[in-house]
Amino acid sequence: MNLSKWFFPGLGVKRWFLVIILGFILISIGITPLFGFDLSIYVINQLLLRLNDLFGQQANLVLRITSLFMILAGIILTYYSLLKIRSEFNTHITPNGEILDLLYEKRRSNKGPEIVAFGGGTGLSNLLRGLKKNSDNLTAVVTVADDGGSSGRLRDEMGILPPGDIRNCLVALADREPLMEKLFQHRFESEGGLEGHNFGNLYIAAMTEVLGDFEEAVRASSKVLAIRGKVLPATNEDIKLGAVYHDQEERMGESAIPVYDKKINKVFLYPENASTTPEVKDSIEKADVIIIGPGSLYTSILPNLLVKGIGEEIKKTKALKLYICNVMTQPGETDNYTAADHAQAIIDHCGSGIFDYIVVNNQQGTAELRQKYAAEGAYPVQIDHQRLKNLGLKIIEADLLKKDSYLRHNPEALAELIYRMNKKYN
Repeated sequence: MNLSKWFFPGLGVKRWFLVIILGFILISIGITPLFGFDLSIYVINQLLLRLNDLFGQQANLVLRITSLFMILAGIILTYYSLLKIRSEFNTHITPNGEILDLLYEKRRSNKGPEIVAFGGGTGLSNLLRGLKKNSDNLTAVVTVADDGGSSGRLRDEMGILPPGDIRNCLVALADREPLMEKLFQHRFESEGGLEGHNFGNLYIAAMTEVLGDFEEAVRASSKVLAIRGKVLPATNEDIKLGAVYHDQEERMGESAIPVYDKKINKVFLYPENASTTPEVKDSIEKADVIIIGPGSLYTSILPNLLVKGIGEEIKKTKALKLYICNVMTQPGETDNYTAADHAQAIIDHCGSGIFDYIVVNNQQGTAELRQKYAAEGAYPVQIDHQRLKNLGLKIIEADLLKKDSYLRHNPEALAELIYRMNKKYN
């Protein structure tokens, strides 16, 4: 049992220890007028008489030692009672976790900084898994330009915003048991109308029909999953993402944009005047930290920043503004891109002042893993320090690589770095 957690500031436990002590004092005082004599004095006098008979002049010393043992016994009994109470709570109320740990983590995370993260895909959801361990004050602003897979089908058939990236962020921030997470991420494999659909997408689509509003459906789903923070669509408008390549060819549709060996010149939204929501603007205004990325540069990050009102609000805020550069290049989207190429693309689309720091991973992983990625056309993003400095950016580099079978950010290491920077710069 971790005693230090009982005394964590603001946990709301210490006060009840004092209430217990006060209760014992009131009971002992109340016994005196009720029974016509002071029970504590009577017990002490009787004890002193017995000790005098046994020890004579040493009786007072023995009484003091006996009193200390009685105090110690009272503390032990109280402590044992708390252990049994905790055991009952853990068995019947919180079978999947330690109740004190849950109280401790909940209280500590409630004190965390206000963080707003922009992106989509697996990059943003991976980041959120690390951030949620030390703050509940998280806002994920998610692109709604997706038009492929299950999300694209629901978008076409039901006329709703694509739920896929939002679902990933909801699951990443979820505080429910693993079975609920597996359920929301389950993809149907049987042939027929459900083939390829994700249960979480269908759930959000159903909630949208029931409640009549996509934002309300996301809020309701957030409650079901008991998420730490909130997930917001970048806009409530039905937007499409387009791209113009260096050969001036133009394509519409997020899923059609990545093309092997075809360099993207710029991306744009249609309609171009699609605006963000008041809730997103309010989150940016209150933020202590703004995080852009990680995620697909042209199809996850920029579709958020191009929404009218988002870039402007980010530039106005005094929050710590970070761009988390990807670990690997993305085939058909950022082939041969360095860290400075990623940063330059954002600046070209949104102007300067959108972020002040660029966070880069300085490890490349094992040769075996690099070969595996190279076979698919993906390579570690190189850090070109001088170009980044010429862009006026401050470079934060660290070992942020997760040591597993993929070359991706370690969410815990990345979150730790972000929280450390927040303490230093805010």
